[in-house]
Amino acid sequence: MDLRFDQIPETALDWHARGQGAALATVVATWGSAPRQAGSQLAISGAGEIMGSVSGGCVEGAVVAEALEALADGRPRLLDFGVADETAFEVGLACGGRIEVLVEPIGDAPDALNPELLRALVAARSARQPVACVTDLTSWERALVTPDAPGLDARFRADQSGRDDAGRMITLHNPPLRLVVVGGVHIAQALLPMARLAGYAPTLVDPREAFASPARFPDETILHDWPDEALDALGLDARTAVVTLTHDSKLDDPAIIAALRSDVFYLGCLGSTRTHAKRLERLRAAGLREEQLARINAPVGLNLGARTPAEIALATLAQITLALRGAR
Repeated sequence: MDLRFDQIPETALDWHARGQGAALATVVATWGSAPRQAGSQLAISGAGEIMGSVSGGCVEGAVVAEALEALADGRPRLLDFGVADETAFEVGLACGGRIEVLVEPIGDAPDALNPELLRALVAARSARQPVACVTDLTSWERALVTPDAPGLDARFRADQSGRDDAGRMITLHNPPLRLVVVGGVHIAQALLPMARLAGYAPTLVDPREAFASPARFPDETILHDWPDEALDALGLDARTAVVTLTHDSKLDDPAIIAALRSDVFYLGCLGSTRTHAKRLERLRAAGLREEQLARINAPVGLNLGARTPAEIALATLAQITLALRGAR
């Protein structure tokens, strides 16, 4: 199950198509302890049903009321909510904060969110195509753009939705994060559920059914194909991380080569410094260039002094997070 790819635009489009009416609420900016980041969304149906969240619960009721009014008059609106320190604890915040929320009715009114644009957005999400909805907060003009649009590449890489200097709301819809783990070993048993909690859709690849069994990995997506074939079928991209754990070059090396010939944002490989040196020799012989080999994180994981499988999994997920978020 992918925790990040939450189906909120899809739900809103479905409600609209069913004739129930629908609106989308999007966090534009936050200050203080607001628990939901810019770009977080809430879908509201004409019957008052909701999917998603813009505040963790503290302003949802007011947003729903405004959304129903927006459906009635066909006009979007920008809402500004403040949560005082003395009431913040009651709604799950450590202290007060402010949340700015954009509410857009879906429909054919001049300033409403056009259903055709929403359909195109949903189609792009389904195809794992990174896309952003750019909304002029004055004219209410909207457009879907890709990462090659001027000035947006850094936003896509950082997953940073929000208002830009031109007064536009940039709502990113990056493909969901994926983690592909090669090798049904003890570390994988800890790493896959950890990754899911962090918002990744994990997949285990191992042709050895005794290792990658449902008994050892309950409720996980398991592929028993040869690693390079499995990775090719999955379609590696810049929202995918790959970790190899088998210690068997016949399994690890094809996966490593496939990952290095793709745009994955992270590749980590289990093994000691000596094991990795031998690995590099084999990969050079296979035709990999030095700049490609430099992308490998080995030994895998941040140097936390990890010893147990769970600790190594934690160190690995921390390193993946570092690669994704670009912290230094």
